[in-house]
Amino acid sequence: MRHNKKFNHLGRTADHRAALLSNLAVALILNQHKRITTTLAKAKALKKYVEPLITRSKNDTTNSRRVVFRYLQNKEAVTELFKEISVKVADRPGGYTRVIKLGTRQGDAAQIAFIELVDYNENMSKAPKAEAKKTRRSRRSTKKTDAPAVETSETTAEDTKAE
Repeated sequence: MRHNKKFNHLGRTADHRAALLSNLAVALILNQHKRITTTLAKAKALKKYVEPLITRSKNDTTNSRRVVFRYLQNKEAVTELFKEISVKVADRPGGYTRVIKLGTRQGDAAQIAFIELVDYNENMSKAPKAEAKKTRRSRRSTKKTDAPAVETSETTAEDTKAE
C-alpha cells in the first residue's frame, strides 16, 4: 500500500530522478523567458524541487549558495538565481512557479504543460496597464427620453434631502 507516499518517482531510480530534476531546474533558470515545456508530471515534480531553492536564494550567504549548488551542479544557474531571480521574487512569500497545461502530445498522448517563473511573464502580471480610451458610445445616453428621467430622479432625491 502507498499510504502517505505522495512523492512521484517518475519511473526512475533515485539518482536518475535527481539528475533529471536538476537538469530541468537549470534549464528553467537559464532559459531566456524562464519557461520550459515538459510533461505535466515532470512539471509538478520540478515545482516541488525548485521552489525551495528559490526561497533559499533570497538569503544570499555562502552557505545558501553551497546548498543550492549541491542541488543544481551548475555555477551559471546558481549565479543567475542569486543575482537576478532572487531580487525579482524578494517580496513574494512563495508560489514562484506556474504550471499551465497545454494538452496532449501527438505521439504518446502524454499530457504536456509548461512551467514558468511567475514574475517573468508580463502578460499575466497584475501590473496596472494604461487603459485605452473608450471609443464606443451607448445609444441610450444620447436619447432624449432617458435624459429627463435621470434629471427628475436627481431632483426628487435633492428635494427629499432638503425636507
